[in-house]
Amino acid sequence: MKKILSIMLMALTVLSAGFAAEKKGAGVMTYAEYAAADLDSQVVVETYVQAKQSWWSNKGTFYTQDKDGGAYFLYEMPCTEEEYNKLVPGTKIKVTGYKSEWSGEVEIVDAKYEILKGKYIAKAEDVTKLLGTDDLIKKQNLFVAFKKMKVEASTDANGNEVAWMYKWNGTGTEGDDLYFNVSLNGKKYTFTVESYLCGKDTDVYKAVKNLKVGDVISMEGFCYWYNGLNPHITKVTK
Repeated sequence: MKKILSIMLMALTVLSAGFAAEKKGAGVMTYAEYAAADLDSQVVVETYVQAKQSWWSNKGTFYTQDKDGGAYFLYEMPCTEEEYNKLVPGTKIKVTGYKSEWSGEVEIVDAKYEILKGKYIAKAEDVTKLLGTDDLIKKQNLFVAFKKMKVEASTDANGNEVAWMYKWNGTGTEGDDLYFNVSLNGKKYTFTVESYLCGKDTDVYKAVKNLKVGDVISMEGFCYWYNGLNPHITKVTK
């Protein structure tokens, strides 16, 4: 009897594992296969739009993620403005392009896509404990959360200590990217509100401009990389 129960439990485990992973179309890579692919090689993935960064000259840039925890940054994917407007968050697409890398950010370029049936919006994965570790890069481009971090002073172009700055060096103006420093366990990190993704009229842009040094905040955003961790923050909560 015990042996039969053991076999049944093993079968249920296998079935559960099968249901955990989303079935891919023919010729479509798993995220593990994509991650192992050489740079400049052709890749084929199925993924869901999570956010749209920008569109111009018939090219759109997208943050996307699949249901199995894989995330893909689609850089300047050819599409008309009408097509771009249709690619709303949650839309499932099959993407064929080339794996590329720029300043540490792995992305898909020269891509083409087709819309598939299905919708999915990812919940933010808490990666706070991975800050400062080599494992965080494995979450690149994922929609993530950082919890209870302290706002630290930045030094602007005039040498003043401030809670946030326009541009990385404080030389920008309203509508430019916002940069701010936060810390956890004595280690400091620089986060960004990317203005193409979240412009001056968005809640997160306004929230960062209201920060004060010493505030304790939680954040959500995309685990972007630029010569190291450079999260594109989409939500800030005190």
